[in-house]
Amino acid sequence: MLVLFFAAFIVLPAQERHMPVRKAMAAATIASRPDSVEIILGDAELTGSLMPEDTVPPIKESPYDRWEEREVAFNPDPTRAVWMAALFPGLGQLYNRRYWKLPIVIGAYMGLGYATSWNNGMLNDYTKAYRDIMDSDPSTNSYMNFFPPNTQESDLDRTWLTNILQSRKNYYRRNRDLCIIAMIGVYLVAMVDAYVDASLSHFDISPELSIDVSPALFQETRGMKPSVGLVWALNF
Repeated sequence: MLVLFFAAFIVLPAQERHMPVRKAMAAATIASRPDSVEIILGDAELTGSLMPEDTVPPIKESPYDRWEEREVAFNPDPTRAVWMAALFPGLGQLYNRRYWKLPIVIGAYMGLGYATSWNNGMLNDYTKAYRDIMDSDPSTNSYMNFFPPNTQESDLDRTWLTNILQSRKNYYRRNRDLCIIAMIGVYLVAMVDAYVDASLSHFDISPELSIDVSPALFQETRGMKPSVGLVWALNF
């Protein structure tokens, strides 16, 4: 046994000189303190402290990443709404944020404007034709434009044609005037709608509204007998 021990003592140094030995590149040891750590990398030594979770600085949040309810609700001014509706049709509805009403107002104005222009054009044609048939100049016969090209003027009854032209002239004048009145009406209705909509924008329509109806007796001033009536009260 003694011989084997000395043989191993002699062989081991030889192996260390001739056989490569892999060294540990990194080793880390944690100190006994819970708030610090000691790290040993090769020959270098680093020591740092671990911060508790409650002391970690929070990540800065952008104001655009969160939604916040508006503190002040939109409150339109009725006077401004009326003036904007008077400035241009439909502008008051835009100010009140009632966008679905804008196509109604613009569509009504476009339709009435087209009807006014068409009736006015027909009125001008019949007015000129009626003026030509009433004068004594034979060269002015624009009324013949209402008939086919092969129609002879001598074949027409001038009395009948005069009455027809006058009736059509009055008819298209009436339609044009009605369209203009309707456009003025739409203009005024748009102003009233803008004012009422702005005034009632915050009207309470919650379920807390209630109405009480009950029978009641009223004392007449002209007699001794009471009268039966109905009393109602609106709570809001």
